[in-house]
Amino acid sequence: MASQEFTYWLNGNYVPASQAVIPVNSRGYRLGDGVFDTERTFSGKIFRLREHLERLERSLRMTRIDPGLSMDELARVTEETVRRNLHLLDPYGDFWVYQTISRGGWKGVYDPAPACVSVLVEPLSFTRFAPYYSEGMPLVTPSVRSTATIGMEPKLKTTSRLNMVLADLETKQVNPDAMSLLLDEQGKLAEVISGNIFLVRDGVIRTPGTRGILEGVTRMTTLELCARHKLPVEEAELTLYDLYTAEEAFLTTTSYCILPVGSLNGAKIGQAVPGPLTQQLTQAWRDLVSLDFVAQMQTYAARAQQAAPAPRAAVR
Repeated sequence: MASQEFTYWLNGNYVPASQAVIPVNSRGYRLGDGVFDTERTFSGKIFRLREHLERLERSLRMTRIDPGLSMDELARVTEETVRRNLHLLDPYGDFWVYQTISRGGWKGVYDPAPACVSVLVEPLSFTRFAPYYSEGMPLVTPSVRSTATIGMEPKLKTTSRLNMVLADLETKQVNPDAMSLLLDEQGKLAEVISGNIFLVRDGVIRTPGTRGILEGVTRMTTLELCARHKLPVEEAELTLYDLYTAEEAFLTTTSYCILPVGSLNGAKIGQAVPGPLTQQLTQAWRDLVSLDFVAQMQTYAARAQQAAPAPRAAVR
């Protein structure tokens, strides 16, 4: 009988998830001295793994971390890790896939100890995002800013993400259902904590330039789809005013691909959700991945709700 426990890859070995452990004095745990990347599967197949690993390799070069294996080797390990977990894939589900690489040792950045390298696979929960394809995701701008370009390069996908955690905590106190929209150090639109933002003004799709954001693979793919469908796009510095007055807006990231925005700090965005260009790009994404991922998420969420235990009656 196949194991019901997920299998991870850690430092050269495939191990049960419960046995994938790292020392508590590792630099990744103690200092957040590491980088990572994430992908998702569509029908069990990893989407744009090569592009994600190219971004991971850039982060490794910037942080001077030697993973001890090539990106081709890491790609093979990643694909094999997914294959070993396919028997756990829900009929309406898909996987998150993570590569995390932290600097080895604990004495300093020049400690010769080998890096800690892991590949994890987890179920991709769609329950969080499914309702917002028709309602639009509410956004809140917390006081916590995005990674400042004068501090640490925002293009790095590092395991040091406490600013995003604090931003999300603040946002959830305002609206538990909202997502944080981070501003940069100049008060311009940067990104949401789990993706990139686009808006539409005068029929033109606009998005912040790459100076102060993580260069999302899904963002890049969406720009490619815009070019393919001859949709006008402009990368520019954008303000809250631009978003408040937009005709429509949407978010992009690995898990949900593209998701309409419904409101900003309680103010409605646009006249219809999703807007016409958001609908067009959503269909372009469906065609690209050969899957109706919106229906997949909604079906997954409905099944999860049906399987949830009924609330207990109040005791009087």
